[in-house]
Amino acid sequence: MSIYDTIRSCLDQGKRGVLAMIVRRVGATPRDAGAKIFIEEGGKLFGTIGGGCVEAEAWQEAQTILQSGKAKLFHYAMDGRQAEDEGMICGGSLDIFMEPVLSRYQKLYEAIQSAEKRGQQGLIVTRFEGSLYAKTFINATGEAIGDKFDSGTIAGLTDNFNEKKPKLLKGLVIEPLVPSSILYIYGAGHISQPIAKMAKMVGFYVIVMDDRRDFANQERFPEADEIVVDDFDFLSQHLPMDADPYAVIVTRGHKHDAIVLEEVLKAPHRYIGMIGSKRKVHIEAAEYTMADIVKTTIYLTGLKTFQEVNKVYETFFSGLFLRGQLSR
Repeated sequence: MSIYDTIRSCLDQGKRGVLAMIVRRVGATPRDAGAKIFIEEGGKLFGTIGGGCVEAEAWQEAQTILQSGKAKLFHYAMDGRQAEDEGMICGGSLDIFMEPVLSRYQKLYEAIQSAEKRGQQGLIVTRFEGSLYAKTFINATGEAIGDKFDSGTIAGLTDNFNEKKPKLLKGLVIEPLVPSSILYIYGAGHISQPIAKMAKMVGFYVIVMDDRRDFANQERFPEADEIVVDDFDFLSQHLPMDADPYAVIVTRGHKHDAIVLEEVLKAPHRYIGMIGSKRKVHIEAAEYTMADIVKTTIYLTGLKTFQEVNKVYETFFSGLFLRGQLSR
């Protein structure tokens, strides 16, 4: 679940919470600007801004914000002695924006959640100054959900759509919504389990689809953001036509692979991978004269750590999946 899934669930249950986000960092810190943690009323934590003392301090600040209902900017400095005591190698400082999660913004959080799932861009704009606290979400079409901003202000903010990190201005936080790439995994067999784990590890929004509820369920795929149980013939009903997703086809047999491939090729995708030989792919995609877009070798690139992926891989298979040294 994403932070915004958790927030929506919290509000649906009539609970409150505090959202903390790193808006600026100086020097070496565990997490970069944009990292978030949601502190639910009652003390549960979702997400991370670096662990250890920084989250303990944020938790303490959250208790005050739950009482006051006011947003604040919280500065946290990691001096050398403190970092050493915590067993960390960091010694930088963080500015953390902390805000109450209020029921009056439920529709705003629902809009953010929806845009995130559809792979759409957006801007989350929060004003905080003295007793003022206002929040709006500007979606990809320019529509504003939440507190009203004048059209001139909205027009002036649209240049931030392509930013990757939040901006902190005087009394204003501008956060671009950078949605995760969406990966559809078709088939919920034993091969799909490590694919889902590794895909989630490197930042994908993972959707698993199968026509067997005994296989496609949260118990077998705890990392999946969504699980769809439906006949593969109706696959196109579940595809967002504007998200340009990734697809991996690993169903239980050639017949189902062919059905899925036929449906997947009807929509634009960034990547289509299918288990099997190149001959199989050419046979199944031949009528589209597009067989060269289907990859039969599926692999991960841009990984920050071999160790974590190997740990997942060894859970399901023997030996190491990746070998080598990390390079900059």
